[in-house]
Amino acid sequence: MEQNFKNHTRLVPGFHFVLGILIIVGLLGASIGIFHAMNTTKLNLHNAVLILILFLIVALLFWYSRSFAIKAQDRAIRAEENLRYFSLTGKLLPAELRMGQIIALRFAPNDEFLNLVDKAVAEKLSVKEIKMAIKNWRADYHRV
Repeated sequence: MEQNFKNHTRLVPGFHFVLGILIIVGLLGASIGIFHAMNTTKLNLHNAVLILILFLIVALLFWYSRSFAIKAQDRAIRAEENLRYFSLTGKLLPAELRMGQIIALRFAPNDEFLNLVDKAVAEKLSVKEIKMAIKNWRADYHRV
């Protein structure tokens, strides 16, 4: 399938939906388990608290595994786009560009890239505005 503005986001159903929902259900179930265990023995309460702690750990791992991968990917994109801009102009990307703008600019082909960089800086374009201004989408199939 050809990538464009409408379909360029990447969701991995097993990670984003199945695992995410299972973690939320587990957190809710563990929380309910603590309330039920409050009326029984200390051992039951202890076990319920441990289960909740485990689900909190899993939720944090879920969140940080994604955010660390995205941060590393963003750094790579910034380096790639800086190199591309340098190879086309002999200069580094303008310092006024925000990270989100640089990430959006990666979808612009070389013939649109320089004008779009200038426009993004001059008009302080949003990520969505940059992506919508691209006429010939340059796909990125190597995202995390």
